[in-house]
Amino acid sequence: MKLIVANRGEIACRVLRAAKCLGLPTVAVYSEADEGAPHVAMADEAVLIGPAPAGQSYLDQDKIMDAARRTGATMLHPGYGFLAENAGFARRCADEGVRFVGPSPDVITAMGDKEQARRIAIEAGVPVSPGTGKLGLDAAVAMAEARRVGFPLLVKAAAGGGGIGMRLVGDEAALAAAVETTRSLAERAFGDGSVYLEHFVQRARHIEVQVFGFGDGKAVHLFDRDCSVQRRHQKVIEEASSPSLTDAIRTQMTAVAVRLAAACRYEGAGTVEFMYDEQSGRFFFLEMNTRIQVEHPVTELVTGVDLVVAQLRQALGEDLSRELAQERIGIHGHAVEARIYAERPAKNFMPSPGPLNVMRLPSGDGLRIDTGFREGMKVTPFYDPMLMKVIAHGGDRKQAIARLHAALGDVLIEGIETNVAFLRNILAHPTFVAGQVHTTWLNDAIKELV
Repeated sequence: MKLIVANRGEIACRVLRAAKCLGLPTVAVYSEADEGAPHVAMADEAVLIGPAPAGQSYLDQDKIMDAARRTGATMLHPGYGFLAENAGFARRCADEGVRFVGPSPDVITAMGDKEQARRIAIEAGVPVSPGTGKLGLDAAVAMAEARRVGFPLLVKAAAGGGGIGMRLVGDEAALAAAVETTRSLAERAFGDGSVYLEHFVQRARHIEVQVFGFGDGKAVHLFDRDCSVQRRHQKVIEEASSPSLTDAIRTQMTAVAVRLAAACRYEGAGTVEFMYDEQSGRFFFLEMNTRIQVEHPVTELVTGVDLVVAQLRQALGEDLSRELAQERIGIHGHAVEARIYAERPAKNFMPSPGPLNVMRLPSGDGLRIDTGFREGMKVTPFYDPMLMKVIAHGGDRKQAIARLHAALGDVLIEGIETNVAFLRNILAHPTFVAGQVHTTWLNDAIKELV
């Protein structure tokens, strides 16, 4: 077996490391902008697939599959983003004899279609928030549905996740523009401009449950993550486990997440996302991500389970149901992750492309850094500006936060601007330290943090 990694950056490096642990021969793909990237050097073979724009390289299915054929790759890991949740691509891999590392195309289709995913969740007994199915182009219908759901509400892309294109609408006057903006962004990002509406719970926590399915109607959970520190619906800091959940709520939430994964006969690593209303103690299903998540390292550090290795072993035909039995999965300590971006916080977080003249990173107990960059590389404007993830593990939440805060203080990057100081300010803020954040807290506190 030979593995091709259809991605770039830190997730490509992460998958390649896991493959090497298993002794799998590997193939990297790269665009002209990534010729000197670490993931290219890490792989046994590397194939140039086109110019820098993603549409001409990492999103070009023909070039990816041609690279697989030319190198004899028989497995493909999509990482996250790009083609990771594209059911058509997963189906094409199967048709061309390449094992797609992830759930089946039918499951990707079902859970990627937010209307169908809500229906499956309801049938599985998973609580969902008030919302709609896919909306057509009729503005009057959209307004009627919005009034039924109730303001404030979110306009969301039906075909994708990651907060792309999501818009918060507080009243009727803002609805039409938000729907049109989300349609446009969704069309560019996912090739499908369908949108739907969902009631917005104010001062809520964003909690997700990591699941692993065995493809036979059985699944387990690897506990929860709190991703409530967000800016414009994009996660900034994540931690495992959530400091806001009681044991009773955690038990309920993980149980329904497993029930959903089992109901769709999920295979591999996936994430079930919830909105949690801390005041009422109620939680609602948001969506299921049918891929590995950016924030998966915090789960790995507290459970000791290497999720990417597990993905690959399952794709190789191993039965992991005994090794990953629910009673064998526990929580050890606490982990917190911060995403370092090439951006200018003081200038409305505009991207900051340019050369990484200096990139010196810390090391120490309980510290992990996942990156797809090295000193001397150039950060280009063609891709997401995330430089790396710095993750700290500790015996408890206080120690994990302290380790991450100290580690970020030892990060030295010159040549571009970053959000490192902004991240340290978040970690030191009394509201975050007390575990009392919610999904709009960061936007409310932005002036004192920048």
